[in-house]
Amino acid sequence: MVDGTGNERAGGRRRQGELETQVLSVLGSAPGPVTAGWVQEQLGGDLAYTTVMTILTRLYAKRAVSRSRVGRSFEWTPVADGAGLVAMRMRKLLDNQEDRGAVLSSFVSSLSTHDEQLLRSLLCEADDPER
Repeated sequence: MVDGTGNERAGGRRRQGELETQVLSVLGSAPGPVTAGWVQEQLGGDLAYTTVMTILTRLYAKRAVSRSRVGRSFEWTPVADGAGLVAMRMRKLLDNQEDRGAVLSSFVSSLSTHDEQLLRSLLCEADDPER
């Protein structure tokens, strides 16, 4: 099934992390710290306010957003973008494994040639910031 934004849904539901990515995208386009109501409005208003608050609170727990109290509510600011959120998830999964080497080896061996070359290039840049 495809939703109104062209995203496929499994059984009519959003894919895992899709809402978080959408909320981060909205926050990334914000003029500064914004309220959950502003985020809800930018998402088209189809989501309940409580759903938006739940997503923002989950992102806060993952350290992908920050918040500051303004009156009785919060204003939200992105700390990570969509790519940063995926990287945090990957790092969390890796941190929960006993044999990190085996996990990383398996991951690298499953990459396409292009992605492997990209990863090698990124690692070389990280080792030599003067490049």
